[in-house]
Amino acid sequence: MYLLNNIKNILFPFYKEKKIREIFKILNDKNDINAMMVGGCVRNYLNKEMIGDIDIATIFTPSEIIKKFSNSKYKVIKTGIDHGTITLSRDGTNYEITTLRHDVETDGRHAKVLFTKNWHSDSDRRDFTFNAIYMDHKGKVFDPQNGIKNLREKKVKFIGDPQKRIEEDYLRILRYIRFSIHYQDFNNDEEILKIIKQNLNGITSLSKERMFNELNKIVNLDNFFTILLKKNLLEIFTIIFPECKYLNRFKGIDKNSYKKFIKSEKKLLFPLMLVDSTDNHNYFSYKYKVSNNLKEYLNFFHSNFLSAKQNKNFFNKDLKKNIFYHGKNNMKSLAKFIFINNKKKYLELNQILKKIENTNIPEFPITGKDLLKHGLKSGKKIGEAIKTIEKHWIENNFNLKNDQLKNLLKRYN
Repeated sequence: MYLLNNIKNILFPFYKEKKIREIFKILNDKNDINAMMVGGCVRNYLNKEMIGDIDIATIFTPSEIIKKFSNSKYKVIKTGIDHGTITLSRDGTNYEITTLRHDVETDGRHAKVLFTKNWHSDSDRRDFTFNAIYMDHKGKVFDPQNGIKNLREKKVKFIGDPQKRIEEDYLRILRYIRFSIHYQDFNNDEEILKIIKQNLNGITSLSKERMFNELNKIVNLDNFFTILLKKNLLEIFTIIFPECKYLNRFKGIDKNSYKKFIKSEKKLLFPLMLVDSTDNHNYFSYKYKVSNNLKEYLNFFHSNFLSAKQNKNFFNKDLKKNIFYHGKNNMKSLAKFIFINNKKKYLELNQILKKIENTNIPEFPITGKDLLKHGLKSGKKIGEAIKTIEKHWIENNFNLKNDQLKNLLKRYN
């Protein structure tokens, strides 16, 4: 992936993409640089990583940005106009443009800002040095905080006073953990870790949605498991997210196993961290207001992992029945959960996954029309009869003989 991104960055740098060139043509005068890209897109480009969102900083105020794009092909969205942010949207792609600013008052969640035309001043209020690297539309870099050096060294360094940066937004504690894991910066400054621990109470002021969004980014890192190697970071993480109490389940997962069994289904890490015989997963879902999709996913594991763990026939004799009730994908996920949880041999897991994939479930052969032909009258009895027959069909290994059907229907005639 690194080599592929490197080739792509050399031959097709992201800043030459058509829409980006159009945006900069509107923002920049012929001789003046009024806007530059900043943040993750620049950081990832320089580090030869995949580029996601495009953030642009500009000297123009929100009202000036709106005016400049009023007759363009871009939809203008007033995302966070009080903080200087306007979003341009076109063909399903968004570009955030934010006025240069500096914070004049913060409470750990929100900030009152003053707009500026000073690029150095704008860089001073950002979190880490490598997130304050600016790049113009020709690829020329402006690096007021020496972020490129820290990026090359894989060093996560706060801009200025770490205490102030954290007090401005306590989410930066989680961002520090995320970037430390991502860049494998485990030679963390003990003084910074001390400051972080002293400010952990500030986390309570954050919205649970912002916290979960950052947690999801951390968990989705390919090298997330390496947090186990750094005692101080692990301690901070578990203080912030006490519900994630089963990180030790990851200890037996090597790189190959991760790529083979987990990388394509990273949300499996949530039940691995959360699910046990208690309602720990429910509390987590309630606390962080997770999506219904994730809530149902966690509930599925909680409802079935004890049965799968204790019942020797769950993935053998009862496999067909369980696939019918839960689906192949859920059964594969549950198999991974059980085997990782129990640290069993992955060869056995491979065999079960193949078995699940190769198991075919026939369609239920009876319809309401069939029952009408057997003399049943339409109404509630049809629905009740179908449920009874289907249950018998499943328990009889998906077989149903004609005489069995007749006997079952007698109670409804």
